[in-house]
Amino acid sequence: MRICRVSVDDELHYGVIEGEAVALLSSHPFGPFEPEGRVLQLADVRLVAPVLPSKIIAVGRNYAEHAREMGNEVPVAPMIFLKPNTSVIGPGEPILLPWQSELVEHEAELAIVIGRLCRDVPEERVPEVILGFTCANDVTARDLQRTDGQWGRAKGFDSFCPIGPWIETSVDLDDADITCLVNGDVRQAGSTGDMVHDVTSLVSWISSVMTLLPGDVILTGTPAGVGPLVAGDEVSVSIDGIGTLTNPVIDRV
Repeated sequence: MRICRVSVDDELHYGVIEGEAVALLSSHPFGPFEPEGRVLQLADVRLVAPVLPSKIIAVGRNYAEHAREMGNEVPVAPMIFLKPNTSVIGPGEPILLPWQSELVEHEAELAIVIGRLCRDVPEERVPEVILGFTCANDVTARDLQRTDGQWGRAKGFDSFCPIGPWIETSVDLDDADITCLVNGDVRQAGSTGDMVHDVTSLVSWISSVMTLLPGDVILTGTPAGVGPLVAGDEVSVSIDGIGTLTNPVIDRV
């Protein structure tokens, strides 16, 4: 099932994508689905970020090749950091390059969307707390990441967390391809099978640290091949079984 969030006449609605149509829901998707009654053509609505989380928990160095390309060791336990929900944008919305940075880079990632309040989730029960999965781009001001000594500013600028285009509730992630294209050229090409810590272990481990709320997003790390973005670029993140998230890049004014 594909769950989306759309703008219709300047109002936001959750919906379920059925072929080329969207059946609108009367409420959020974190409980029993309640159809609103309207079915619209997908081409006639604007997709926005499929969820606005209370928090975004990101996992660093979860692909060994990416850790090596950055000159880092792979941590034994998951290394997590937070991105603000104000960094979230949806498909088609511009990534804004801040004046404070001279090196902004893309990071294609699989994102987990939490479906219910949970804490201390055992691994065997993790599927019960996941609503689904979407594409994400953990945009990073790499120069600021290196100089600040912590990652809050480098990862937290407005527009630095594109997610979408929708939430896929059923997808095989044992070995799903993740790719990032910039202006049609392949920059990153990896697989979810290369993650050091898989989806199940990440959700269980993170939930032992903090309570997760419906709609919270976990970014699971990026494959090797991260690179710069400049104004005028178009960056796309694709994951097999989910879809493609595309965003233009412009200077922040």
